[in-house]
Amino acid sequence: MKRRSFIKKSAAASAAFSIVPSFVLGKTHIPPSDTLYIGAVGVGGRGGGVVRELTQHGKIKFVALCDVDDKMGAASYALHPDAKKYRDFRKIYDNHLNDIDAIMVGTPDHTHATIALPFMREKKHAYVEKPLTHNIYEARLMAQVAAEKGIITQMGNQGASGDGIRLAQEMINTGAIGKVHRVDCWTNRPVWPQGFKHITEGQPIPEHLDWDLWLGPAPMRPYNENYLPFKWRGFWDFGTGAMGDMGCHIMETPFKTLDLGFPYEAEASCTTIWSGDFVEADYSEACPPSSIVRLKFDTKSHGDISLNWYDGGIMPDLPPELGDNEEPGGSGGGSIFHGSDGIMITDTYSQNPRLLPSKRMADYKKPSETLARVPHSHAGEWIEACLNGTTTSSPFSYGGPLTEAVLMGNLAIKAFQYKVLKEGKKVGDWDPYSYPGRRTIKWDGANMRVTNYDAANAWVKRAYRKGWEL
Repeated sequence: MKRRSFIKKSAAASAAFSIVPSFVLGKTHIPPSDTLYIGAVGVGGRGGGVVRELTQHGKIKFVALCDVDDKMGAASYALHPDAKKYRDFRKIYDNHLNDIDAIMVGTPDHTHATIALPFMREKKHAYVEKPLTHNIYEARLMAQVAAEKGIITQMGNQGASGDGIRLAQEMINTGAIGKVHRVDCWTNRPVWPQGFKHITEGQPIPEHLDWDLWLGPAPMRPYNENYLPFKWRGFWDFGTGAMGDMGCHIMETPFKTLDLGFPYEAEASCTTIWSGDFVEADYSEACPPSSIVRLKFDTKSHGDISLNWYDGGIMPDLPPELGDNEEPGGSGGGSIFHGSDGIMITDTYSQNPRLLPSKRMADYKKPSETLARVPHSHAGEWIEACLNGTTTSSPFSYGGPLTEAVLMGNLAIKAFQYKVLKEGKKVGDWDPYSYPGRRTIKWDGANMRVTNYDAANAWVKRAYRKGWEL
C-alpha cells in the first residue's frame, strides 16, 4: 500500500472509531462527541420527569427502562419505544451492564441506595432523586462509593443548579447581612396524608404492579391503596416525610451558603393526638401531620447557627421587616436568614434571594458573579459532566452530607414519642410545659452516632429484607 493511501485510510478508520460508544471500548469516562447510554429505574412520577428532562437535553440514549408499575412507566416507555422494558432493575444489571455508562434512579426513597449502589460499584455514573437515600448510613455509603470509583454523580435537588443559590451565596459571602445566627425554613408539605395508624388490612394487588419488587428492602406487608401512589412518603418504611421530601430543596440554601456540615444537635416537637382522656403522639411507623425541628450547627465563618424547620402548616415567626402585602418565600416554602446586619429571604429551590425590608433592594448593588452559572438544566448538567469530565452542582460528596443533615431531623422526630397514656396521666393532670416525650439528640457526625440516646442509633441504618442487603 502506498504511504499516502495508508495515511488517508488510517485517518478514516480513526474517525470511524471515534464515535464508537464508550462501553464498547470498555471505558467509564467517554469523549465529548459521544452519547451517554443510560439505564433508568423508576420512570413514572418524579422519575418520569427526570426522563423527560434528560431527553430534552439530548446527547443520551436510554438502553433500558424499568418500573415496577406498568401504568406509572407507560409514558416513559412510549417516549423511548426502542429501550428495553423491565419491572426488575436487576435485569438491567444482568443484561445491560456492559451496554450502559450511567444509571438514573427515580424510585421511592427506600430503594434509592439498593438500586444505585450495584451500578456505582461497577463505575457507572449515577443520577439519584432527592433525598439521596432513606437513612443516614446509606447517604454516607453512597458518597464513599462515588469517591472510591471516581464516577460523576448528581442528586436530584434541582435548585442546586439554579442562579438563585449562587446569588444567595454571593450575597452572604460579601456580607450583605453580616454574620448569620439563625435560619428559619418551612414547607407546605405534607400534601399527602400523614399520621396513620398501623394498616393491617390487605387488598388485591393490581395486575400492573409488582408489589414484592416495590417493597424491595422493606419488610413484607399486605398491599393497600393507602401506600400508592405518592402516599408512601408518609410511612417511615418507605419515605422520609415532609422534611425528607423538601429538606434537600429548602435547607440546601443555608447548607451551601453557610457551609453547615453535620449538625451537632437536634430536637423536634410534633403534632399530638387527643384520644378520649389521653394525649399521645406515636410516630414510630408513620410520619407526623406536622412538626418543628431545631438543628444546631457549628460553622467556621458564622459560629453557632440554629436552623429551624417547620412543616404541616406551621410557619416561623415572620420578621417585622416583611411588609403587610409581601409574601414570605414561595408557594412551596422558603428560608429566612437572620444576620447581624439584616435579613435575607429566599423562595423554594433557593429562588429569588432578597433583603428585608424590601426597600433595601432598591439601593442594593448585587455582587459580582464570582460563581459560574449553569447553562443547562440540572439533569443536563449531569449529562455534560459525564461526557466531559466536569463537575456537577450536587455530587454525592455534597448531596450525601446534605441528606444526612436533613435525615438527622427525622431522628429527632422519631424520638418524639409522646405518650401520656403510658404514664397513666389524664389530660387534666398533664403539664403542657413538661414535654415528657421531647428529647434533644446529640450527634457525633464523624462517627455517625447519637451519643445521648442509644435507641435512636437503630434509625441511623435500617434492617434490610433478606436478599435486599446492601
